[in-house]
Amino acid sequence: MNIHLKLFEEVFTIGDLKITNYRTYVVGTPWRNITYVVLETNEGINGIGEARILGRTHTVLELLKDTQRHFIGHSAYDIEALYQRFTRDDFNLPGGEDITAFSMLEMACLDIQGKKAGIPVYKLLGGKVRDKIPAYANGWYTVEREPEAFKSAAEKVVQKGYLGLKFDPFGNGDLELTRKEYKRSIELIEAVASVLPEHVQMFIEMHGRFSAHQAIEIAKDIEKLKPGWIEEPCRPNDLGAHALVMSHTNIPIATGERLYTPSEYRELFERRCANIIQVDPTNFGVWESKKLAFMAEAYSMMVAPHNVGGVISTLAGIHLMASIRNGKILEHFNDFADEEIKKAGTWYPEVVDGYFTVPEEPGWGVELNYDFIENNPPQKHGDVILDPGLNMFVKPDWQKRGQTQKD
Repeated sequence: MNIHLKLFEEVFTIGDLKITNYRTYVVGTPWRNITYVVLETNEGINGIGEARILGRTHTVLELLKDTQRHFIGHSAYDIEALYQRFTRDDFNLPGGEDITAFSMLEMACLDIQGKKAGIPVYKLLGGKVRDKIPAYANGWYTVEREPEAFKSAAEKVVQKGYLGLKFDPFGNGDLELTRKEYKRSIELIEAVASVLPEHVQMFIEMHGRFSAHQAIEIAKDIEKLKPGWIEEPCRPNDLGAHALVMSHTNIPIATGERLYTPSEYRELFERRCANIIQVDPTNFGVWESKKLAFMAEAYSMMVAPHNVGGVISTLAGIHLMASIRNGKILEHFNDFADEEIKKAGTWYPEVVDGYFTVPEEPGWGVELNYDFIENNPPQKHGDVILDPGLNMFVKPDWQKRGQTQKD
């Protein structure tokens, strides 16, 4: 009897999984850096987190050095306490950098937990409600801002089997467009709409550019095309402007990728100024995003996670979407922009007939390809990592994302 009890304890012991060390890696591309955190534990199990950090890669890496006390020596199981240390214990209001650092660590902790238990991450989030995750494409319109070029690029997305595509047709501008630029933008939207089958939705990205009156004018001109949503029509923190736009259009409003804490979402929920929230697990946390989805469901809002990263970011979106009841569709860049970023891991989840399949490997089920990472470093100025970014407010051809066109 004692032998059986001992065997039971050995098989089912949880252990403490103390974090003992961490490492960081950065992959550079023409328009974005992808940052990885690897956590090591006292049981020899490592976990991986990832984020595309907007213009602050160097800052977040330094922040991780400053906050080692928040995770080194602590249990990889205690994610709630980790969040508390990052958001309360420093007596500082957390911003994007703090929450992104936490999110990468949290993703690594979930990976460790899944590997320890031998189960995929979605089972740590309450199990799955779907086996396949619908996907839409972004980063596909790295062409000249001409209707025929956008039309041809959109046809390639359709041929790839995606259920939707998103694009920003507005060139550069801030608050308002020139009338010439306005006319060209509407022409691009109409060109794309003309080649989409009925089962493929288009989503119009506005990148928080516009004043409310300009966003309303655009919405009225494209309502007849029935886009799936307009995204960030106004500044992301100007929820009053979003509410005004929403009151003047039948097109759903999507926003949220640049909101980092539940308190920032509270006003959005209370004012009902969006139909779809686009929480990004890499700058909000996977578990925190799961909790946010509960709140969104209470307000009859859907969730379409923002995903502009690589393999871990994409897997985080897949596992989150698998576990939430009000999931809509998941964003994906890496079939059209920086396809080589797929090589950063030992395997990559692919879109097949418009869907990701929910993986069953323990944790994220991926290890990093360190040779690829080492051979694709980010740009630097001295010791400071530079972020290329897009700057769609100024650059006239930002949509090309530094890509070399293929035949």
